[in-house]
Amino acid sequence: MLESALRYDRTPVIVLLVLLPLISWMWIVIMARDMYGPMTGAGAWMMTAQWDIPHLLLLWAMWAVMMTGMMLPSASPMLLLFGAIARRSAQESAALRIYALAAGYLTVWTVFSLGATALQRVLAALLLVSPMMEITNSAAGAMLLLIAGVYQLTPMKYACLRTCQSPLGFLMSRWRNSLSGAFRMGIEHGAYCVGCCWALMLLLFVGGVMNLAVIAALTVFVAFEKLAPFGVHGARISGVLLIAAGFWMIVR
Repeated sequence: MLESALRYDRTPVIVLLVLLPLISWMWIVIMARDMYGPMTGAGAWMMTAQWDIPHLLLLWAMWAVMMTGMMLPSASPMLLLFGAIARRSAQESAALRIYALAAGYLTVWTVFSLGATALQRVLAALLLVSPMMEITNSAAGAMLLLIAGVYQLTPMKYACLRTCQSPLGFLMSRWRNSLSGAFRMGIEHGAYCVGCCWALMLLLFVGGVMNLAVIAALTVFVAFEKLAPFGVHGARISGVLLIAAGFWMIVR
């Protein structure tokens, strides 16, 4: 089925799995380099203690683009399998349905980005995050590490992770025809993905929201969890390590 998707659905595959993540990463890199470099562009403009509506919208856009670049590649098996199945059932609308599925998936992460924006604003108001978007309080950083670590060990994490690891099972149990059905499936899969990864995104505050090394490391780890056959064991190991790191920040 993957071979069929790559053969007949090349345009949506290229757009969704190559061009869109690439453009997202380009924007992230440009903003990060500006923030930690000359400070002459949008990255520097976001470094403010006075968050009005334009600044908040730009921050929301930054989070949404970041989530697109980080999370869309890990959804590639689901998108490819859906394309192959959709082409067998309705060839004339298969490509549009792939776009609808991806749109639903990204809609959920866009909503998540709104929550991340609100959290960053609260942390900034409490002086726990600097204008450089880095945590300024070791106790707050330790708390975020502990939250992320504990969640890695919860049944909800494992349930969401297993769903993300089985795109074929997800599609077979929740298949819907039509564009609206594909969009709804994308929302449902995105909800499971958020349920799997939301706590890991807290690590961006610990390491620096625009720290490229942290963003890249989280992207790779999320893909490892969702695509590797032993991702659950990786979640357990990472949970223990994050809890240990949190306690180390408290006692150091």
